[in-house]
Amino acid sequence: MGGCVGKGRGIVEEKLDFKGGNVHVITTKEDWDQKIEEANKDGKIVVANFSASWCGPCRVIAPVYAEMSKTYPQLMFLTIDVDDLMDFSSTWDIRATPTFFFLKNGQQIDKLVGANKPELEKKVQALGDGS
Repeated sequence: MGGCVGKGRGIVEEKLDFKGGNVHVITTKEDWDQKIEEANKDGKIVVANFSASWCGPCRVIAPVYAEMSKTYPQLMFLTIDVDDLMDFSSTWDIRATPTFFFLKNGQQIDKLVGANKPELEKKVQALGDGS
């Protein structure tokens, strides 16, 4: 359900909108390292959203993701544009966008590929309730 694998043609590219949420937009590898370190120090689980501005399903899930970031402040929500950080994203073996990684102490504990709202909500709720 809802995953992009190739860049769209003729689509106006605008950054995904996470307004009103508590989503940290990662624009450099240093940003990533800092946020992961901060989450580890605070004992927070990280939800990392690898997405793309041209991806329709990414645009659909963005407001849901932003809302979850407000509902679960005990988790840290990050978003990475795979085009802006292509080299970094490729180290995560992203095959479709959006891809969500769930990290604890910097280690992957779960993964979700695609804009599957019910599944994303279920995973985030389970992690949020368990932390």
